[in-house]
Amino acid sequence: MSISFLQKLTDIFKSRRVDLGERFELVREAVYGTMSNFHMALDRTNDNIVGLKILDPVKTAAFEARFKGLKKPSEGQIALQLKHPRIVDTYEAGVSKDGKPFIVMEFVEGAGLNTLIYNRDPILDGKRLNLFRQMTEALEAVHKAGFIHRDVCPRNFIVSPDAMSLKLIDFGLTLPKEREYMLPGNRTGTPLFMAPEIVRRKPTDERVDLFSLGVSAYQMWTFDFPWPSSDTTGRGALQHDSREPTPIQEKVPGVNRIVARTIMQCIAPDANNRPQTAEAVLKLLKNATGDTQAV
Repeated sequence: MSISFLQKLTDIFKSRRVDLGERFELVREAVYGTMSNFHMALDRTNDNIVGLKILDPVKTAAFEARFKGLKKPSEGQIALQLKHPRIVDTYEAGVSKDGKPFIVMEFVEGAGLNTLIYNRDPILDGKRLNLFRQMTEALEAVHKAGFIHRDVCPRNFIVSPDAMSLKLIDFGLTLPKEREYMLPGNRTGTPLFMAPEIVRRKPTDERVDLFSLGVSAYQMWTFDFPWPSSDTTGRGALQHDSREPTPIQEKVPGVNRIVARTIMQCIAPDANNRPQTAEAVLKLLKNATGDTQAV
């Protein structure tokens, strides 16, 4: 990422103050997150339906303050750099007249993968391997762009209505893949999908995303977690390196053997025992031919 490109983005952010109520017509009730609200909206400047994410300035500032002294790009600046068919397309980022950062993106039709898992939706049957590959392709693109997502979980994948494709969303916790952002101490993410090195405040790298990918895929196949999940806090995540995960074959005896081996490698507590890159995960899955097989 060039300094001139970053400067251009910074200038855009400083100069653009948008009256959101004047520009956008909110079409659907907001989806409320911990740091933002998301709306389906009509952009009156071009009559397009878009996704409008409005960030909470106080909570966003508190997160950004963790990286005091570093020139960390904002969520909008990061999202604008991520262009891939498996990642939601971001069109614009700016600040509203009342000081709230906002992001305009494509509106992706479909449901969160978490909803399909919670409902044990049969639409996933026969499509899990394809979705697993696409989840991995999205992470490969994030990593190749120089970032670590840091919050990979089913909630952050939107699945198309026919469950044939998905897109990765939400870069609120995403960080540059640079040494100063991978030092111990940044304990952020969704606890039940969090890699042990985050929980234990150890140095991190892109392999934290691969751990979370493995937990997400495990849940997609089994509708359950690899460890008992009654405690959804960081305390529950302490099991991720202190208790053996339940082999996925015990919960889904017919799971494809290549898929099973790949998922269990991804959730290895020691990052050195995981696939080292998203590309390596894709190579492991190359010869898998379906969600299940005879055992």
